This record gives sequence, structure tokens and C-alpha cells, in this order.
Amino acid sequence: MTDGRLRPGEALPPVRALADALGVSPGTVATGYKELRQRGIVVTRGRGGTVVAPAPSVASRRPPRVPEGLRDLAGGHPDPAFLPELVPPGRLSPGARSHRSSPRMPELERLSRAWFRRDGVPDAQVTFAHGALDCIARLLSVELRPGDAVAVEDPGFHHLLDLVTALGLRTLPVAVDDAGMRPEGLRSALRGGARAVVFCPRAQNPYGARVTAARRAELLAVLAGAPEVLVVEDDHSADTAGGPLHSLTTAGADGPSRWAQIRTVSKHLGTDLRWTAMACDPTTLARHDGRMLLTSGWVSHVLQETVVRLMSDPATEALVKAAGVAYARRRQALVEALAGHGVEARGVSGLNVWVPVRDESAVVNGLRSHGWWVAGGARFRIAAAPGVRITTADLEPADAVRLAGDFAAVLADSASTYGG
Repeated sequence: MTDGRLRPGEALPPVRALADALGVSPGTVATGYKELRQRGIVVTRGRGGTVVAPAPSVASRRPPRVPEGLRDLAGGHPDPAFLPELVPPGRLSPGARSHRSSPRMPELERLSRAWFRRDGVPDAQVTFAHGALDCIARLLSVELRPGDAVAVEDPGFHHLLDLVTALGLRTLPVAVDDAGMRPEGLRSALRGGARAVVFCPRAQNPYGARVTAARRAELLAVLAGAPEVLVVEDDHSADTAGGPLHSLTTAGADGPSRWAQIRTVSKHLGTDLRWTAMACDPTTLARHDGRMLLTSGWVSHVLQETVVRLMSDPATEALVKAAGVAYARRRQALVEALAGHGVEARGVSGLNVWVPVRDESAVVNGLRSHGWWVAGGARFRIAAAPGVRITTADLEPADAVRLAGDFAAVLADSASTYGG
């Protein structure tokens, strides 16, 4: 299979036939086939026998281009009005030099520790990466091997779902509600062999969930029986999510022994600032930094100094606080406006609202005729029911009222077309 002689979809010989050809016992071949299945290299299709699995995709499902003239509510981006001006350092790093021996600027490391400490996240071990997905990819690649399973939110961030597949790993979907991952779904994923769990404790994309104190306790109880599982929290909108953090990492001795809490600045300081801070346990730190040392080595000190300036600037801090207030008001305005038309919508935190619908394409195309462009939910889902994602970051309440009216009209047209 590795040399290409067996292509995806081609059948492997029956167990007994291969055992006879190799002069080994059928049990030995069956064990080998089981290992290949567990690693995702082959799949069993009942009477169709065992066949080579499709090669994992190495591309991401990109959203369709926004048609000209439409109001774009599909991107998931922050409101540019609340992003500070990015001013790089006046004096760049001199000459050609390596920062491998000192990859983290002391001042940014100090600020990062305070950032985590503010929400009770242990800050004894802190490191940097180039972005949330960069960090998660490195963690999964050093912890897991092809065919291993990762528990992910469903619906969840489509780039993460694609990343897990591209790494040759299996996704085990866990349903979410307003309080985050559902405990029974996580328990099922762990029983199914999940070796890592990746989730958002707040501002969950696309559902807008936020883990509550009660849900935190339930998830910790489930994870208590799986101490070897790596738990990764993607707190990508920490400063503008809306609402407190109920992190699994703050449980001390009762929390996961293998964990990482990831924070980015792209949602509140600038989408082009590809910098991430990670707090984690000592083993995770060593494995992450060891792999990074072999690849990019460090995060640009020019970038780090830019982040230091912004994180230390009182005007930027005030702008970020204003953004958090505005995002919460805009998100809630749409949820309430839709509810006024009898339309259920989810979104207790973050920049997006998730609206369950029966026919995603009908809703997306219907809203397009009214001048709106929203994201169909298919690329965010594995087993979850259909829905559409609406980014509310720059949607003022008055516009939310108009959008809700158009949304209700589209649903009415769809029900009439398809017979209710």
C-alpha cells in the first residue's frame, strides 16, 4: 500500500488466502488486518471484504466566494472597527541570527502567564506557536499516530475537522449544546478509542456554546476515567467571547493530567497576527517545543514585539473591552429578533449564531435573494443536524431585525415549496 501498488478502494486478499500464501496462521493475518483498520489504512465493507481506505485529504473545505453586492455574514471575522492599528517595531531584529536558544521574549512570556492566570489557568509552563491550528497540529502529530481517534465538537470548526483528517487521524463527533460538549457524547467517544479531545470552552464555532460550571464538572467526571487522553482547549476568543471561562485545566489534581489551553489574538488584536500562547503540562510542553525546534524553531521576534506593544497598550485594552460588549449586544439582538419570528437560534458567546434549518441550500439561496450571504452548515458538521452560521460581529441590532424578518420569509417560502 505504501508503494502505491494497492490503490484506495482495492480489495485485500481474504484472510485465509493471504495466510496460505505467506505460510502463516490465519490469526496472524487477522491481527495484522485489525491493526490496519485501527490505523485507518483499510476499511471493512461487509461482504465487500477489506479494502484500502481513501487517502486523507490535505486540503481544507474552503467556503464559496461571496457574491458581489451581498452583505457578508459568513466569514466569522471580527469587526475591523474594533481592531487596533498594527504598528511593527521601529527597530527590527539586527542581522541574520537565530533565536532558537531564546525562542520566547521574556516580556511576552510574562504577559502570557498573566493572561492565563487571570482566568485561573495554570501558568507554570507556557510556550508560543504560530496560530491555534499550527499548535493543535503539532500536539496531535507528536501525541498520536495515523489511525488514532480524536474527539471533536459536532458541529465544529471546519478547519479543525479537515486538519484531523489530513493528519491521518479519525474524528469521533461529540454533539454540542449551549453548554458545550455533551457528556454522554464525550463518554461514547472515549469508549470508541479517542486519544485526544479538542474543544472550545467558549465562543465555540459555529454553535456559539460556552461551557458552564455545571458542564465543566460533568466533563471532568467523564475524563476522570481516561487519564491518558490529551485534552486541548481552544480558547481562541478569550478576550471577546462574552462570559467567564470554566476551564477543565483549573481543576488542579482533579483535572486532566495531559492538557493544553490555547489562546490566540487574531479575534481581538488582528487577523494577521499569527501568534498563539499555550499553557500546558510539562510533558506536553516538552513534546511541543521539541518538535517546533526541529521545524520553524521559534515565532518571529518581530511578531512577538508587536504583540507585546498591543497587550501593554491601555488604548488597545479599552478597544478590546468595547468589542466584547458590542459583540454580545449584536449577537443577542439577532437571537432575540429571530425568536420574535418563532425561529430558534443558538449563540450564547462568540461572534456567530447557529440557526437549525431543514434545508441549508434553500436558506442560503433564499437569503441571497434578500441581499444577505450566510454560511451553509455542511462544512461544519459530521453527524449533526443541518443549520446555517451567521456572523454577527458587525451586524447592528437594527440590521438584525431586518435580517430576522427576511429569514422568517425565506423559511415560509421553503415550507410552501416543500409542503411544510
